[in-house]
Amino acid sequence: MTRPRDLVGYGAHPPDIRWPGGAGLAVNFVLNVEEGSEYSIGDGDGRSESALSEVRASRVPPGDRDLAVESLYEYGSRVGFWRLFRLFRDRGLPLTVFASALALERTPAVAAAIAETDWDVCAHGWRWVEHYRLDPKTEAEHIARAHESLSQSLGRPPRGWYCRYSASLETRRLVVAHGGYDYDSDAYNDDLPYWTDVEGTPHLVIPYTMVTNDAKFLSGDVFAAADFANFLIDTFNVLHEEGAEMPRMMSIGLHSRVIGHPGRVAALARFLDHIDGKPGVWVCRRAEIADHWRAHVRPEGLVTPDVHLPSTPNAPAQG
Repeated sequence: MTRPRDLVGYGAHPPDIRWPGGAGLAVNFVLNVEEGSEYSIGDGDGRSESALSEVRASRVPPGDRDLAVESLYEYGSRVGFWRLFRLFRDRGLPLTVFASALALERTPAVAAAIAETDWDVCAHGWRWVEHYRLDPKTEAEHIARAHESLSQSLGRPPRGWYCRYSASLETRRLVVAHGGYDYDSDAYNDDLPYWTDVEGTPHLVIPYTMVTNDAKFLSGDVFAAADFANFLIDTFNVLHEEGAEMPRMMSIGLHSRVIGHPGRVAALARFLDHIDGKPGVWVCRRAEIADHWRAHVRPEGLVTPDVHLPSTPNAPAQG
């Protein structure tokens, strides 16, 4: 297996470190900017996008443009992004952008607004397509094209990499081979970063989340803003308490066309009010997490998710 599973991780013995300022909990907000890079008839995909929109099942015949779904996506770049941009700007909070490169090519005003901030950027593909459907040659081209395009659109390169939903078996190897990415977030399996070994090269993984993610609105898991706000608050409270004894990380996944609607952004505002001024909390960019982990947790000697080593009973877990 090119990507063997690791069901152990840090176990009962996570690294004994603190985040900057002695914080126990790192909180990272991620805004996914995808609108304009999704599947579409106009881009030769043979179908319109069907995922992560208000429409559960398209009524448009296959092969025809679904103008309703296209319009729902357009709300993200026309309105939702700007509502979130003002919210984070006015509160002076850092943000990580998971950007599909073609989306920024097609929305230069959005790209210019991001470029003027100190937000960090993680490449979310050249297009918002499933990388597990790409052959390795095409996937490598997408990875390189995303880096080049985002660097040009924003005037600075993306620091990390994140696929749409799931990586292919070759993604991590291709990301490392490209050489321009500091980490990937193609994992959902931990509350902390960890090192992997990719063909002899140490590679950092900063797990993302499908749990504290506004996609819950579209899956039907939550409907009211209060429900999502309470879920974020409960998650934060548990991690904050655990952070007194061990480092913890909380990612919050956002989408301009989802949380950007007024009845939903209220949930995010309530959560921001809740965490404001809490001690032991570091609200940060994803690249800062990567830099801190790289400086304080070295890959040498760690059990990594891409390498299986025999465990010693009753010995402290590493990894």
